[in-house]
Amino acid sequence: MGKRIKSGEPSMSSEQVESSTMTWPDVVNIPRENIRTFVAERLFKVASSRSGVTILLDRDKDSAWRAAAGAPTIRIHNPKAFFTRLGHAGLIGLGESYMAGEWDSEDLPAALGRFSERLGNLVPPALAKLRAVFLPRHPETHVNTIESARKNIEAHYDLSNELFQTFLDETLTYSSALFTEEEPIPGSILVAEWDELADASRRKIDRLLDRTRVGTGSRVLEIGSGWGELAVRAARRGANVTTLTLSKEQAAYVENRIAAEGLSELIEVQVRDYREAEGQFDAIVSVEMIEAVGKEHWVEYYQTIDRHLAPNGLAGIQAITMPHERMLVTANTYTWIQKYIFPGGFLPSRRGIREDVEKNTSMRVIEDYAFGFQYAETLRLWRERFDSAAERVEALGFDETFRRMWRLYLAYSEAGFRSRYLNVSQILLARPS
Repeated sequence: MGKRIKSGEPSMSSEQVESSTMTWPDVVNIPRENIRTFVAERLFKVASSRSGVTILLDRDKDSAWRAAAGAPTIRIHNPKAFFTRLGHAGLIGLGESYMAGEWDSEDLPAALGRFSERLGNLVPPALAKLRAVFLPRHPETHVNTIESARKNIEAHYDLSNELFQTFLDETLTYSSALFTEEEPIPGSILVAEWDELADASRRKIDRLLDRTRVGTGSRVLEIGSGWGELAVRAARRGANVTTLTLSKEQAAYVENRIAAEGLSELIEVQVRDYREAEGQFDAIVSVEMIEAVGKEHWVEYYQTIDRHLAPNGLAGIQAITMPHERMLVTANTYTWIQKYIFPGGFLPSRRGIREDVEKNTSMRVIEDYAFGFQYAETLRLWRERFDSAAERVEALGFDETFRRMWRLYLAYSEAGFRSRYLNVSQILLARPS
């Protein structure tokens, strides 16, 4: 990863400048100031006043837009660059400004969470309607054809197995943990410890395998291998597992793992798209894979599951979801997460999943178990672990801009779940008796 150019850094070689510009062109290069910079500052002032976040601006003399005492704070170090980026590219510019070190917060999840809680009311409705006119469009390469899907998955999951090992628990489970199956007491807050995370990851997997009745002799299809924990736990029950992934890094890791555990006869790892699956299965499981499918292919994803599900079989999908109304409003919005973290990704809604499944397949949703409040804690533990591993991440070749990008990604996601804007569900699908 290219070295980030710091403000005022002396004697930068031409090679270093070229490397950073090629790696992070829209972070290094600040757009030209224009009327949209002025408009962005005014809109951000309105939004921040509605959010309950204190904004500190470093100018000739410090100025501030203050919320109530005790409110989380965002400090903008370079207001001109910040508002220029915001006016040029909306929330993508907001993220790029953070990557460039132009703003910070001592409690990033709390500050972002305040905005998430009030997302639908931050910008006046008349101006919100202009979003599609002024903001960037989705690149055609992000639409998940079979070829593009491979590239989009590689862009995230093939970064480095070692990178994910710096912040995931020993199971290398990259999805929400399940710390408890008990319903939360209203008003209570779940606080988890790091040493609980691995068991909570296994609990989540075991629940999905239980609900899809995976046991001795079960034929199981897993769409999205991850690093193999689900496939291994299914095989230990005596199931025969076919697991699909588009990540060559993950496939190699899983192959080595199952060989070391003596499970190669029970688990087959295939580097192929879900649309290329073959065979009939008693259980089909897919954990936080639908988010990478893309809205244009959701129906195809459900129909693929329907086609390969044996009579009397069960399918279990774990899905990150957003409110249905927000899904409709943002369907054509190109986001910072899509540009830098998950190209081609988009979150469905629980209502949308149910409607698409029932309209386009022979299956029905027979259970929808939501536990989004537990994802907030999962992400907090990942974020804290990632921050503490900064030197290890740097030693792997990931520069400061990358580390700020991932810190924002983890904090942004945590804020979404903590504010209940995002949720996660295990959704069980079956054909009517």
